Amino acid sequence: MTQHRQHTVIDSPYGPLTLVADDGVLCGLYMENQRHRPAEDTFGTRDERPFAEAEAQLEAYFAGELTEFTLPLRLHGTPFQRRVWEHLRTIPYGETRTYGRLATALGNPQASRAVGLANGRNPIGIIVPCHRVVGTDGSLTGYGGGLARKQRLLDFESGKALF
Repeated sequence: MTQHRQHTVIDSPYGPLTLVADDGVLCGLYMENQRHRPAEDTFGTRDERPFAEAEAQLEAYFAGELTEFTLPLRLHGTPFQRRVWEHLRTIPYGETRTYGRLATALGNPQASRAVGLANGRNPIGIIVPCHRVVGTDGSLTGYGGGLARKQRLLDFESGKALF
């Protein structure tokens, strides 16, 4: 079975965001110049129709009115990556977790490096909040969208900054 892929580009406080869907289900949210961003030709046809709810929830999030996304998602990755990404969705708005704490929660305290690698490959930024993961000492560590964006997201969620 082949999937029908569509995409659109929306404005955000971080610049343009590319939303990608498989058969109408969100499978990607990518920032400009994002590390591990797939090639543009994999995004499918340009079509805004499948993204109305995603756009509405992102707009509410950036307005400070939404703290938890309720969109159906199609996460493409290995079984381990999908487990990490699903666990990211349980980190409450405005809070952070360390890679080690995530590894322990996933049942393998020694897997913090693997958790970090999976976190870096998250295909649905912001909605799957990989920006909420920090180093053991609370420091900002890698973020596909860049550390400045990660800091802005964390500041926004903690109430230190508004868009």
